[in-house]
Amino acid sequence: MKVIKIFSKRFVRLTALILCLLLVLPLAACGENRREQREIYAMDTIMTLTAYGKNAEAGLNAAESVILAMDVMLDPELPTSTVYAINHANGASVVVSAQIAKMLTSAKTVYDQSGGALDLSLYPLVKRWGFVDQKYYKPTDAEIQEDLSRLCFDKMILTSFPASGSYTLIIPENGQFTFGAVAKGCAAENAIDSMRQAGVESGIISLGGNVQTLGLKPDGSLWKVAIQDPEDPNGYVGVIGVGETAVVTSGPYQRNFTLKGTVYHHIINPATGYPSGSALRSVTIICEDGTMADCLSTAMFVLGESKALNYWRTYGGFEMILITNDDRIVCTKGLLEDFTLSPEADKYKVVYSE
Repeated sequence: MKVIKIFSKRFVRLTALILCLLLVLPLAACGENRREQREIYAMDTIMTLTAYGKNAEAGLNAAESVILAMDVMLDPELPTSTVYAINHANGASVVVSAQIAKMLTSAKTVYDQSGGALDLSLYPLVKRWGFVDQKYYKPTDAEIQEDLSRLCFDKMILTSFPASGSYTLIIPENGQFTFGAVAKGCAAENAIDSMRQAGVESGIISLGGNVQTLGLKPDGSLWKVAIQDPEDPNGYVGVIGVGETAVVTSGPYQRNFTLKGTVYHHIINPATGYPSGSALRSVTIICEDGTMADCLSTAMFVLGESKALNYWRTYGGFEMILITNDDRIVCTKGLLEDFTLSPEADKYKVVYSE
């Protein structure tokens, strides 16, 4: 007997719909994990922005806008910038944004707790050494003392007006500020916030030595952030696994010049006016607050290994990796299960500090 199957039009339509759904669902899942990446140049650095998901492009647009706006706002040599206005106010008050207020308060906290190892009023010295216009120069002792006399971070007056959400800043008339030690950390933090507001749930941005993550990787695993080898611009000493946080590295290898066989780098010690002579090659800070992480990376480098570890023990709130001149990688104990030494970095000895 021959069996004849008869399908109704309704059944055919239903079958077609099911087949379409089966095809669309995998595509939707792929769309949720779609990766969008963009490179921009700002703050004298090539920056890489990465976002995942259906809102990735909107998130990148928002993050780029934040970074470029902060770049303009914080350029001390741009006459239309807020920092230029601060440095040329001759003691008058200047209206500043919440972003600048956050950087100032974070830096002031580290300044107070570190005994002045981080000082945003170093701009005259930074410029004198040539790290602003790349016209490198070794100042005389008299010039250094002159610029040290202009340090005034402890004399700033930052006033908040809660009703309007605005702030004003007053610094001494001969003072000049630079936000170079904190700008990228704050920019990264704000860029990640803008990505989140745009609907992005997973992303990572790298602003030079500043990395900040949003959520976890699309597959739910931790981000793997490489820690650069201070002696090899193309190598790394290891990786750390992190969730949503900031990873900020400071080191003399990032900006320096050589004069008569001596290397001078950009991390100036406010106590001496000279590049910091701590026996460290780099400092990496892992902290949820990107602005604070940037502040700490500079201050801990200036403090050196012993004082930096004492600071961490006293105040906490972050983890730290110190690479020393004698080839040790000193990790705070919170990184015991998160840091993995690179096979190519076997000359380094990893130790964990309590």
